[in-house]
Amino acid sequence: MVRSIPGSRATKTYVCPGCLQTIGIGVPHVVAWPSSPTGWNQSASPIDERRHWHSGCWNRKH
Repeated sequence: MVRSIPGSRATKTYVCPGCLQTIGIGVPHVVAWPSSPTGWNQSASPIDERRHWHSGCWNRKH
């Protein structure tokens, strides 16, 4: 699952797993998570595995 986050809704900082750099407040980016659990805890919610990516990093990887 992938969703674009506009800068107006980016109210926290995150670390992009693609480049390990900070995604700052107000920076448009992408949030992605699996549609089903992928980790060792299959009862966990997939939303727990969501990650915030710079849009460019996401596009290069996927």
